[in-house]
Amino acid sequence: MNHERSRALYDRALSVMPGGVNSSVRATMPHPFFVERGDGGHVIDADGNRYVDWVMGYGPLLYGHDLPDPVEAAVQSHAAEGPMYGAPTEIEVEHAEFVARHVPSVESIRFVNSGTEATVSAVRLARGHTGRDKIVVMQGGYHGAQESTLVEGSPGDAHPSTAGIPEEFAQHTLPIPFNDTEAAKEVFAEHGDEIAGVLVEPILANTGIVMPVDGYHETLRELCDGHGSLLIFDEVITGFRVGGLGCAQSKLGVTPDVTTFGKIIGGGFPVGAIGGKAEIIEGFTPAGDVFQSGTFSGHPVTMAAGKAGLEYAAENDVYEHVNRLGRKLREGIADICAERAPEYTVVGTDSMFKTIFTRDAPDDPDACCPGGCRQDPDCARYDSCPKTGADVANAATDRWERVFWQAMKEQGVFLTANQFECQFTSYAHTEEDVERTLEAYRQAI
Repeated sequence: MNHERSRALYDRALSVMPGGVNSSVRATMPHPFFVERGDGGHVIDADGNRYVDWVMGYGPLLYGHDLPDPVEAAVQSHAAEGPMYGAPTEIEVEHAEFVARHVPSVESIRFVNSGTEATVSAVRLARGHTGRDKIVVMQGGYHGAQESTLVEGSPGDAHPSTAGIPEEFAQHTLPIPFNDTEAAKEVFAEHGDEIAGVLVEPILANTGIVMPVDGYHETLRELCDGHGSLLIFDEVITGFRVGGLGCAQSKLGVTPDVTTFGKIIGGGFPVGAIGGKAEIIEGFTPAGDVFQSGTFSGHPVTMAAGKAGLEYAAENDVYEHVNRLGRKLREGIADICAERAPEYTVVGTDSMFKTIFTRDAPDDPDACCPGGCRQDPDCARYDSCPKTGADVANAATDRWERVFWQAMKEQGVFLTANQFECQFTSYAHTEEDVERTLEAYRQAI
């Protein structure tokens, strides 16, 4: 493939943008390719190279790069009526009503502009609601670029995970391993009266894809109930992708007090949201005394895209299609790994998939959960499958970025550029896209 124009654009970008990108995950070696346009389940770069796109904007693009006609019409209609108003619109109310009808935890909702803004606001809300300061998070979980959760370490030894955050901020954050019920019980035993809430992805989706072990979220629910803390599900990634319109919480059967959203809820436009029990969400100003505000919150074009997109999914076979392709990819990749790299673990659910380059193979190379790791104790891979963020980090992460991603790109398959970010199917993808991708896997692994 020729990448001369992308290289030239990258050189220009380096002179005016830090690292040449506006989001660090877009930086790739030796340089990113620059996208010119999207086409269904594909993107075409500035040099005319065409790729099957499984990144899907890191999750928001349930329909790929071609919106269904009703969604496109809704977007165009609201864009034509004016950019924004600084006043409420009917479409905000309609979208809120739709979400509240379908998501188990949501009685009331506040729309914001990004997943980061949603989780920042949810943490503030939990502290304001409980009058407490400490937040429990999962090691390896990701909740956006915010001071309260960019923390690493353990409950007694937590530190900021990036420069620019005062050490004092980390004192109020208690990181524990995902899927470790004993660690959860211990942190509540020691700090229960100080914990405002537990902020957790129902499925770790930014550190590989790690499914919860049986009973884990039920334990968190019981601990929060017993200590007067809020259980907050971060469904920025899983929301309206896992579990259909009911989100991951409906699939897992655990209802949080508060849920954060982003990505799909905005139909591909900038968005975030915080939903939950009315008595909690109404703690936000002006109904309550927890300040929250934003110039572009509830933007009419975003609201129209999100509502029309979810309505289309409700009325068509969208989830059946994307989940079927997701399962076919996971099963096909698992077959390839069993033959060529039995130590690797295929993970994912519904329309999400990833291959984690784990280092330990089970005695039976064919052993795996059908369609992706399910944390099944009866599976021969159970002891070697990743259960925490640290397990994923201990995989051969450099090989993904330095070797595998490059090989897939040169075969015209666009995957997330590191071992940690997950990948997604869309309504625009086809069986042919799946077969082409599996053939590329055979060549690259």
